[in-house]
This record gives sequence, C-alpha cells and structure tokens, in this order.
Amino acid sequence: MPNRDFKIWLSGFRDSIANYSYYIDFEKVYKNVNSIKIELNILNSLVGSKHIETDFENLIRRYPEVLKCIPLLLAVRANEIYCQDENGGYVFQFDVNRRPPFDKYPPNSHIYYESYKYFMRETGLFDLLENNIVNNLVDYTTGVETGLDSNGRKNRGGHLMEDLVESFIQKAGFIKGVNYFKEMYIHQITEKWNIDLSAISNQGKMEKRFDFVVKTSNMIYGIETNFYGGGGSKLNETARSYKTLFLETETIDEFTFVWFTDGKGWKSARNNLEETFDVMQHIYNIKDLEESIIDVVFK
Repeated sequence: MPNRDFKIWLSGFRDSIANYSYYIDFEKVYKNVNSIKIELNILNSLVGSKHIETDFENLIRRYPEVLKCIPLLLAVRANEIYCQDENGGYVFQFDVNRRPPFDKYPPNSHIYYESYKYFMRETGLFDLLENNIVNNLVDYTTGVETGLDSNGRKNRGGHLMEDLVESFIQKAGFIKGVNYFKEMYIHQITEKWNIDLSAISNQGKMEKRFDFVVKTSNMIYGIETNFYGGGGSKLNETARSYKTLFLETETIDEFTFVWFTDGKGWKSARNNLEETFDVMQHIYNIKDLEESIIDVVFK
C-alpha cells in the first residue's frame, strides 16, 4: 500500500457512530420496571401517608417482597447497601430471601422493622413519599432506570464499533464460524490452526483476546476494534500497547495484527496514535472500511 499521511487520515475521524438505540435501551428499562411493577404499586399506597412509619411497617409485615424495590429508589443495583453515621456502620439487606438486615436481629423482631424505618428516614425516602414529591413510583422508577441505563453508553459505544466492523467483514464475503470468528483467545487460535503465538502471549503467560479473527488461505488476522468519542489517558495506553502488540506479531509469519479505530477522542492523543501509525502497517479507520480496505488486506 502507498504511504499514507497521518494528518489526512486523522482528519477523517468521526465525531460519533451512535445509532438510535445507543442513548437509552428502553426495552431493557421497561423490562426491569415491569419485573417489580406489582411491588412498586403496593409501595404507592405510602404516597402522601400521614403516618408513614406505621404504614410502612404494616406494609412490609404483610408484603415483605416490596423491600427488593427500595435500593432502586436510590438508583442502586444491589441487594445490600452499606450506610454509616454517628450511630455506626450497618449493612442493610434488601434480598427478601435473606432477612433480616443484621444477622443478630431475628425476623419480625421490633429492632428488625425499626432498622428499615431508620434507613428509609435517613436516606430521605420517607420524605419523598409522605410529602408527595413523587406521585407514582412506577413512573419514578422508570426515570431512575433510564438514568442508570445511560451509564451503559460506554459499553454500547464499544459494541457499535464491533458491530460496524463485523458488518464490513461480512460484506467482504466472510462467514461467521467458517472463516471469521468473534472473540477468540490466543489459546483458541493456537489450538485451531496449530500456530505458535508465544511471542504475543509472553510464552503462554498472558491470555489475549481478539475482537475478531479472520482466516484466509495464507494468513490469520487478529483484529482489534474501538471507537473513542472522548479523550483520556486510556487512549495513550491503548496506542502504546497496540504498537507493542504489532511489533510482537511481526515475528510471526502466519499471523497479522489489524486495528480498526476511530473517534474524535483520538485528537487529544494524536501524538501516541501517530507513533503507532508510523510503525503499524494495518491500522485503519471507518473511512478506510467504507473504501473496501478489507478486500485489499484480507487475502
């Protein structure tokens, strides 16, 4: 391939590859809320209560299963919540199959219910309910789930690039499970094609996984993919580690390392990326994919 200009190559990087499902996975949100919808509606009876502590105790005595909803009201995905104040530190257990919250307090004891009421009061949940700050816990929890799901965008962003690269691999005529494979470890590659990859596994001490592996009649291609919409120190480390990986694979005749990357985040780490670009033969962006680089490289 002819020499490429790094500045021109970098200028083609995309701001985003987000699709419509990238922002919020509403299907997942609705599924999570529906799984506790009955319990949330039971808790709705506490909204506007004039005797919130008494009503709450009576409710969990009769319907202890509502306890599993409480962590989510605080935007917590856990059955155990640790809290500490001037009275000490305690682990509150909201798994209804593992009660009470403290091993020394037997179920249905006075202190058992008092501990939950103390938690609800100190976290502000009683205030949320009795003062009508929210009117419907199903709607409120849908909002909480939506906020929590937004934290998954980073993972979805990584998968978007994987999906994009995979679509071009398939477009080039490769078939999954036949001549291209997803998420293969070094030992799997070694076992399948009887190739010595000790140069990149530190003599078998490191287990590296490639996002994709493409097998042609002449070569095995180990592929990494990523997209960085924002900067950070991780980008510099990624560029350095892939440069090292490339140099190690150069000693293996039947194996080639290929890196597909993109994203405006690289502009803040351009120096390290350029160092890798200068030595690594097979580093490409989305524009290269669109210009059929797979047809050129994977032969």
